[in-house]
Amino acid sequence: MDILQHLIEFFSQYGYIAVFLVLVICGFGVPIPEDITLVSGGVICGLAATQLNVHVMVMISFCGVLVGDSIMFMLGRILGEKVKTLPLLRLIFTERVYAKMQQKATRYGSWILFVARFLPGLRSAIFVTAGVSRKVSFWRFFAFDGVAALISVPVWVYAGYYFAHDMDKLVSWIKNSEKIVIFAFIALIVGIVIFLIIKKNNRYRKYLDLIRHRKLRDK
Repeated sequence: MDILQHLIEFFSQYGYIAVFLVLVICGFGVPIPEDITLVSGGVICGLAATQLNVHVMVMISFCGVLVGDSIMFMLGRILGEKVKTLPLLRLIFTERVYAKMQQKATRYGSWILFVARFLPGLRSAIFVTAGVSRKVSFWRFFAFDGVAALISVPVWVYAGYYFAHDMDKLVSWIKNSEKIVIFAFIALIVGIVIFLIIKKNNRYRKYLDLIRHRKLRDK
């Protein structure tokens, strides 16, 4: 992967600030894969010569991702549909894409903001559309995107760190990463559903216990 090697060389020279800036730029939909950028940030931490802390890299990467995403959302919110005329965005934010994103936002509601983090090709368009719609507050957007980033960012950065000295395995991992991320996402959803069911059952039991207690007291 040439882009991976180029990013590793670039980040090795300029460190944290380079990773942060590239991630912000990724938010604008430029053809630099955000996932590869995160992996590259992890790799340079795993190389002894750089002496960068991988945990700090995770935090900086997290901030870079959220800043880039937030800028896209706010551009849509401030400019409205005029955002489609911006030189950089009109290439990726066509009428067809906009209509498709509106349909998905209507169908899935705010949850599309969470899912968008795992959809590289549609991420920027979804965030801009959410801003244009003005149906979602910034803090709601920030919360959904932030929770998703808490899952995806550490996975990519730590993967790069772990495989820093075995690029063949790293490239293989990246190629299969889509399946891994989807599996992790499904596992998360299943966990949330199980948690909600348990929570609901506990409330139901407490309600039944309260009724029994009142009946016993009335007797």
